[in-house]
Amino acid sequence: MGMGKSPGHRQHPDHKVTEVPVRAHMTVELDGQTLADSHDVVRVDESGHPARFYFPRGDVAMQDLQPSATTSECPFKGTARYFSIRTGQHPLDDAVWSYEDPYDEHRGLAGRVAFDAAKSPDLRIRSVS
Repeated sequence: MGMGKSPGHRQHPDHKVTEVPVRAHMTVELDGQTLADSHDVVRVDESGHPARFYFPRGDVAMQDLQPSATTSECPFKGTARYFSIRTGQHPLDDAVWSYEDPYDEHRGLAGRVAFDAAKSPDLRIRSVS
């Protein structure tokens, strides 16, 4: 399936988007509650952006995430669909996203979600090993 080739990579060949498996145990916590706990995380390094960590859905507390109406278009990765975190003392709108059907160059992100640590200082993404 897939969306085909990324228009962004064709138009901007110098723009780098790399996916690297993380060789560590990583967690995401908010207000002391674990939202993700995985040994199968993919780090995405993209020109001009902070590193992002993509967790497999099976290692994420999806019941604590509420799908939102928000979407965004990335010319390199595809259409991102957002989720809001509905747990703890500080619900966070659109703090999580997923590329359900990414462009061919980033099929490795399908079935994974990333957390936006910039949404709150209480949202902690860290390596525990």
